[in-house]
Amino acid sequence: MDVCFREDQSRARAGYAAENLATLRRLALNLLRREKTKKRGIRGKQLNASWDHAYLLRLLGV
Repeated sequence: MDVCFREDQSRARAGYAAENLATLRRLALNLLRREKTKKRGIRGKQLNASWDHAYLLRLLGV
């Protein structure tokens, strides 16, 4: 998780913020792992999703 999402640099510490963000990161990681159309690593898939809205919607299942 730290390599893909830089979790160690997260400054969310108040209340349940860190726990909630960790849940969202796990959800995003599972969506990226499930996607098999691109032959890239997790970081590459993140970059593709940020550049290509059609790919992002495919990841989200919309």
